[in-house]
Amino acid sequence: MQCLAKALFKAPTKVGSKEEMSDKNNAGNAWQRRAEMALATAQHANQTITYAELANAAEIPNPHRIHKLTKWLESSMREDHAAGEPLRAAMVISRNRGGLPAPGFFILCGELGLYQGAVSGQQAIHFHKTAITNLWQKSDP
Repeated sequence: MQCLAKALFKAPTKVGSKEEMSDKNNAGNAWQRRAEMALATAQHANQTITYAELANAAEIPNPHRIHKLTKWLESSMREDHAAGEPLRAAMVISRNRGGLPAPGFFILCGELGLYQGAVSGQQAIHFHKTAITNLWQKSDP
């Protein structure tokens, strides 16, 4: 019990110390870790999540929380593509686009050479459905 208490209640650090800077950097990455966990949960449940729901689950701080989220999602798309993995960002949808991601998703997919087409319509719907199916199949045991 005493070891747990020591781990939970860390002694204060000196202002400006390397340890304090590390704590600040980790705090800055906290919402990204929560977003990763929320995406993993959605993937294992074979469900989509809206941008607002993901921002809430990740507790992204204001201002510009959705902008922060979309920049992070774009980075994850580049990483997933470079690793040859399905795009986790495909699970994140706009509540105003009939179950599709925001136009930026399709634009970046075009830049990555994954998609050539409009940001809405039947071609976008088909591409998105395929992307989600690939992702969910990967998560099935």
